Amino acid sequence: MQQGRRNRAVIPVLSALAVGAAGVGIAFAAVSGGGQEATGSARFSNPNAGARTAVPTSEAAAAGAAAGAATGAQTIVCPSVADKLPDIPAAAQAEVENNLRQLETQIADANDRLATSVGQGGPDFVQNAILGPLEDKRVAAINRIATAIGRVADRPIGLEVLAPCTLNQ
Repeated sequence: MQQGRRNRAVIPVLSALAVGAAGVGIAFAAVSGGGQEATGSARFSNPNAGARTAVPTSEAAAAGAAAGAATGAQTIVCPSVADKLPDIPAAAQAEVENNLRQLETQIADANDRLATSVGQGGPDFVQNAILGPLEDKRVAAINRIATAIGRVADRPIGLEVLAPCTLNQ
């Protein structure tokens, strides 16, 4: 049976929105009237990302979670590490800030992976392929932060409980 000519307007279907410290990533799918599907992604830079002088927190992750909740997309939510740190000695400041930025980048990367892997794998895919590896990376970064502080002051303890992240739906 031959399909009649239909309106070929493309209807965008937003599948995920991830907000990170450096910008916004959008993954999308579109279906034309002829049943053809196209997918892709776009990344928009934040021109103010390099101007940040304060220690980064999980505000970007929280903003991404709020945006994802508004669109119905899943996002990854992680506890803020910066909020739980003691006063950071000047000698450790640069290393701690670098690792805090790495934590934010890890969340943004995991959200990108989540957005681009919709429908892949079985029931444990997100845990095994995204959340588990993200937790491992966060444990390493958090340990580097504690070590940097511990070189010049009392090493903070108990920060590893901040490593696990969850899905916000």
